[in-house]
Amino acid sequence: MLIKRRRGWEIPDHLATPEAVFLDRRTLVGGAAGLAAGSLLGGRAAWAAAGDQALYPAPQNPAYTLDRPLTPERFSADYNNFYEFGTSKTVLPAANALKTQPWTLKIDGLVEKPFEIGVDDLIRKVGLEERLYRHRCVEAWSMAVPWTGFPLAKLVALAKPTSGAKYIRFETFLDKAMAPGQRAFFYPWPYTEGLTLAEAGNDLAFMVTGIYGKPLPNQFGAPIRLAVPWKYGFKSAKSLVKISFTADRPKTFWEGLQASEYGFWANVNPAVPHPRWSQATERVLGTDQRVPTLIYNGYGEQVAGLYKGLEGERLFV
Repeated sequence: MLIKRRRGWEIPDHLATPEAVFLDRRTLVGGAAGLAAGSLLGGRAAWAAAGDQALYPAPQNPAYTLDRPLTPERFSADYNNFYEFGTSKTVLPAANALKTQPWTLKIDGLVEKPFEIGVDDLIRKVGLEERLYRHRCVEAWSMAVPWTGFPLAKLVALAKPTSGAKYIRFETFLDKAMAPGQRAFFYPWPYTEGLTLAEAGNDLAFMVTGIYGKPLPNQFGAPIRLAVPWKYGFKSAKSLVKISFTADRPKTFWEGLQASEYGFWANVNPAVPHPRWSQATERVLGTDQRVPTLIYNGYGEQVAGLYKGLEGERLFV
């Protein structure tokens, strides 16, 4: 007898969205690529219409499903944290100034041979897939989104880290003329984040280049960002320009700004409050619901083993 064991984030087949309905949604969303630059799509839509829109929507990986409905794009696309373009949630108009073509990603540090690669070339080299992920912000709101991208492990393999590499440091762009938020002297720009090499090799760690069946709009962190769904959203750095392999734990943007409130690990835990608010529940974008928050955002079965032996570390928040 075949016994199927469901993963923590999966739902029963009878509750899943019928394939025909989902494909209709993807067709409708794909047609939105021709909207004007002032729409929710942001500036990347123009590039998409010019060529690589053919790569989207990417095939969906059926191993990554959800326990809740997808957040409609009209809610998630106009509610973003992107401090490079301002501290409000409505950064979409300002983010349209982000120039995403051409865009080069630099790989350096403890690797066999440092190199630079255009994002478009990288996409063609590694391929794309769609995954449905939960996203939990440290501010206690959440959404469920269809990211398009590729496993971070593929990029690690491409980089060929040396034996001394233990961490990965992610760095976003720095352009004060383009991003007015970067003119604020009290922030430690550029935005940086970090993972252990073990975390980066986990199946869930994902490099994102698209959402809702289209290339990534600017306000989501175009043209390439990170998604680590078991951690608070600030760990998922946007608009990356450099990925460095290091022997030492990198100091991250929010640690540099307020280490007492934002640590390196930042794994989701409802039982560990932020110093200024509870993490026990979360507000789901596009609804009036508050739902219980799950340990590791519901992905504990897949990631809890990464932290064995680290009980003395501040693993949450």
